[in-house]
Amino acid sequence: MIGILGGTFDPVHFGHLRPALEVREALELEELRLIPSNVPPHRPGPAASPTQRLAMLRAAVGDTPHFIIDERELEREGPSYTIDTLESLRQELGSVSLCLLIGMDAFLDLPDWHRWEELIEYCHMVVMTRPGAGLPGSGVLAEFVERHRTGDSAMLASRPAGHVLFQTVSLLEISATQIRQLLPAGDSVRFLLPDAVREIIQTERLYRGHDT
Repeated sequence: MIGILGGTFDPVHFGHLRPALEVREALELEELRLIPSNVPPHRPGPAASPTQRLAMLRAAVGDTPHFIIDERELEREGPSYTIDTLESLRQELGSVSLCLLIGMDAFLDLPDWHRWEELIEYCHMVVMTRPGAGLPGSGVLAEFVERHRTGDSAMLASRPAGHVLFQTVSLLEISATQIRQLLPAGDSVRFLLPDAVREIIQTERLYRGHDT
């Protein structure tokens, strides 16, 4: 099985990395592909350039086993739609089981995504949650969960796509927005992200002129 975690990673931080590591270990994923977006369709454009974000991601991952940085969205023009990325991965990898890692907040917004109902045809969805988190109670997303949910992670290995699994992880209260707000104020971001990423931010003087 191959895991996929997309995002702007502007900058990458422990709130991205720790839950991803826990999912990789829990599901015994052969690979976990981190895919930085080029033009995020659901949020403002990144403050750092693609080259800078890629450098930070490489520094963060280092030689972590099973973690792979996938640059396909940075190489593709136009909005970084997840469905396009999944179609590309499926064409490249064939019938391997693909697991899209997604946080609960993003999952709740899934009906706003481009061609969202087709995503499940290309991958499983692994929704990263904290203990006791509530699930959608009604509406199209609740119906979607009812059709596709499984509580057995072994089911994800049995077919290439089609299941939704809610996976409890350590959700750290860290956000890229928080980091970008601390830096212009001169406040420390130590222990929010890897030291190697912090060093790049300092060397490149990133986020100093941004208040978002």
